[in-house]
Amino acid sequence: MYNITEISRRDIIDLFTKGYVEHCVFLDSQKVSYPYYGRLSEIDFLKKLYPLDKMPSDDNRYENAEGDIWQHTVNNDDWESDWVFTDDRFELLKGVDSILLDFLCAVFHPENRYEQGYWKEYLSKINGILKADGYELYESDKISQRSVYSWRKITQEESVSGRFIPFSVRNKKVIESKSLILPTISKKLRSEIIKLFNRYDEDLYETTETGLNYYIKAKEVAFRNIGQHYIPHAFDNSGKYSKTEDFDHFIMSNYPFCVFDAIELFPQFDNDNFIDEINLLLKNNGIVYKLAGGKMEVAKMSLKNKEVITEPGLKELVEQATTLYNNKTTSDKQLAVEKIWDALERLKTYYSGLDKKKSSEKIINDMSNQNDTYKELFNDEFLKLTKIGNDFRIRHHETNKTDIIDNNYYDYFFLRCYALIDTALKYLK
Repeated sequence: MYNITEISRRDIIDLFTKGYVEHCVFLDSQKVSYPYYGRLSEIDFLKKLYPLDKMPSDDNRYENAEGDIWQHTVNNDDWESDWVFTDDRFELLKGVDSILLDFLCAVFHPENRYEQGYWKEYLSKINGILKADGYELYESDKISQRSVYSWRKITQEESVSGRFIPFSVRNKKVIESKSLILPTISKKLRSEIIKLFNRYDEDLYETTETGLNYYIKAKEVAFRNIGQHYIPHAFDNSGKYSKTEDFDHFIMSNYPFCVFDAIELFPQFDNDNFIDEINLLLKNNGIVYKLAGGKMEVAKMSLKNKEVITEPGLKELVEQATTLYNNKTTSDKQLAVEKIWDALERLKTYYSGLDKKKSSEKIINDMSNQNDTYKELFNDEFLKLTKIGNDFRIRHHETNKTDIIDNNYYDYFFLRCYALIDTALKYLK
């Protein structure tokens, strides 16, 4: 996708290359800057994202990009400060959105960022720029108690108004079309969620428009927040869906997406303990959704072992497939299935010194640890997935194939192929 305009891209570039002026009330204004590579050198940072040793050099004295970058940023230091953003090899100015967004997530990764620098201010300013084009960077995980950031799309209403939109409203169209299937939330889990809310149901201090100060419970705030988006309803004992003024009843007798609304709209105030506990509770009950950056979302798919892939074509395919699948739109899922099947075919030829059949046999032998039962299992799975690729319209341009008639089937096809590739990667040599 190319939703991020060149205007926004250049605003981000200017932020890194020119900094910004911070105006202070009692002190003199100061210029603030932060290097995109954080605590690393430019080369060390870029090597984490790009295969510099395999990319072409723009300087004929060097064999690859790493050589000419070193020459012009370290040895001579004669390139402009914005060189990486305007260098076509890195596709940050004119490439697809995901390239720039992945780059920015790496900028703010705790392994790379300079903790004492102005990275939080830069994150906030960059989010302000990205929201105009329908994206945001958000806290998706933690490493060593430090925030890790990912990117996601936001609704047009969120990008225009800046107002938070709860789960059921954000996903209204796909919920009504029944193309979004949510997990069943048991009564037992609902009771545990209420208990968690009760533990964090603290007194909050608020002020009216007339200046009157008062205290209000966190659960009351959550219910009030829900009411700002729609009239709360719940099922009664007869099965009738009617208006309710009871927050606990709203949780116990409602659709899963309404429970997700309550989790999102419960005041968190950056309370890591609440976030950790609700996510652990959901995970332990088999719910694949988690609270990340204030929103409920499916835990992102990521091939954990992709770093072992030495063949660039295969690595690119699995990264494209998982990125597309994480976008969650139907069109992206369709393309994700196509890419993951292309990755499967590429995987079969991983050992370049062998033909396709013998390369596949080596992978299966290694996966099975020479155990005949598992060798048969994995061999059958490779054959069945190959047959699926041949029989069904995995690739949209193919004709005379069985059409995929239900959008939910894309999840099945992707996850089945994903599981085999993810397992195989653990045994590549």
